[in-house]
Amino acid sequence: MGNPLSEGRDAACARVFPFYSRETWIEGRAEDQLRQVATWPGMQAVAAYPDLHPGRFGPVGAAFLADRIWPQLVGPDIGCGMALWRLDLPRHRLKLDRAERRLSVLDAAVDPDDLADAAAAAGLTGDLGLAGLGTIGGGNHFCEVQVVDAVMAEGAGLRAGELCLLVHSGSRGRGAAVFEGLDETWKQGYASESRAGRDYLALHDAALAWARLNRALIAERAAEALSCAATLICDSVHNSVVRHAGGWLHRKGAAQADRGLVPLAGSRDAPSFLLSVPDAVPEALASVSHGAGRRYDRSSMHGRIRKQRTVLEALGRNRFGGRVICADPDLLLEEAGQAYKAPESVLRDLEAFGLARALARLLPLLTFKTAGTPAGARDA
Repeated sequence: MGNPLSEGRDAACARVFPFYSRETWIEGRAEDQLRQVATWPGMQAVAAYPDLHPGRFGPVGAAFLADRIWPQLVGPDIGCGMALWRLDLPRHRLKLDRAERRLSVLDAAVDPDDLADAAAAAGLTGDLGLAGLGTIGGGNHFCEVQVVDAVMAEGAGLRAGELCLLVHSGSRGRGAAVFEGLDETWKQGYASESRAGRDYLALHDAALAWARLNRALIAERAAEALSCAATLICDSVHNSVVRHAGGWLHRKGAAQADRGLVPLAGSRDAPSFLLSVPDAVPEALASVSHGAGRRYDRSSMHGRIRKQRTVLEALGRNRFGGRVICADPDLLLEEAGQAYKAPESVLRDLEAFGLARALARLLPLLTFKTAGTPAGARDA
């Protein structure tokens, strides 16, 4: 367990437990945000992981236990998470040219009748609306065909050479609408028994269910496009608030560690890992890293990479011989592999602190963000 960053500070300040080594690159502003959030009223404990980086209302890659609900520590993309699926498609049958063309269907809207049926089967009410279900969204969201490069330990149920599908998406504009619709009292946090707290939790839980269904529909559509079936391995939410240890546990870019398995996403130019998470370190707040974490923010990437045709074309390939489908040149730059930390270094820290162990390493073959059809399908 790491030494608390807040050790020796005012007693009213929650202890901050950093689960990363001194060698791990962490931006100072992110640690400043950790210390600042630790002083918020009712804050009980804070855990930070090696993918930590600055966020808008607080750091990303951290979990916060408090006696009240702080919507800003969940953020606008309520329910965002990652789901890993096994595909029954042999590697030799995956033809990248054909798969690239077929996956463009993910940009298109789903038939409203199909959405209504899927929502009803999932027990999802129409309070948040169904438009956009089954589509990825923008930002760092993606649908990626991966190949199992190595099985590193038993427990994954995977074999080297198998294909998988990693889906990263959330509640699209729904979570943002929930967050933006709150009155100014959210800045002080909500007591769970308050009317505002109950109303927020109801909308939060609906967005959580919406996001989980969205990932399932994306995987279903992708598998259909690739003419195969997909079997869920795990689905882990990393933006949410839940009851925990008598308080409210907020995860912002921190994967829930109470389901046994968690995907650790790299970047489109780096491996991802399937992790076994024992949830054996109480100070880690039943959470773990969900990905490599950003090294450079989106705006700064425009100054680091030139927007030239040859450069953009190069960004459409990765070092494993895989492809990136992204018709938006700005998004292509902002989500370039060099914008992210090395997932191997994140994994090293997680294993060193006893938070996780790697079961399998997966390499990106086809990362789908948008084929550019139609623009209206990417509203978040």
